[in-house]
Amino acid sequence: MNFDQLPEFDKDLKCLLKKYRTLNDDLLVVKQVLEVFPEERPPFSFRIDNLGISTCVIKVKKIACKSLKGRGVNSGFRLVYAYFSDEQKIVFIELFHKSVKENEDRERILKHFL
Repeated sequence: MNFDQLPEFDKDLKCLLKKYRTLNDDLLVVKQVLEVFPEERPPFSFRIDNLGISTCVIKVKKIACKSLKGRGVNSGFRLVYAYFSDEQKIVFIELFHKSVKENEDRERILKHFL
């Protein structure tokens, strides 16, 4: 599986790393899981529908972060990525903490995958 990320994702990650220093390690674990299970897996991840595009965009709702000690996987981060099964490729689109933002940036998704 090949992983790539949008420049906006890099900015999201850089900003979050200031507060959540284990996030890079936590994302490595997520990548290991996505190599085995790249498609949606409710209740952990869901396909984002009604975008009007053919690209498979998935939102991961349960990401364990060591920096959020004792709060469990429901406490925090959301990861949005595009999955290209033919190419065996995943492109990270957005990473955010659910307390800061409730939903994904649909404009960003459409800008890059329309």
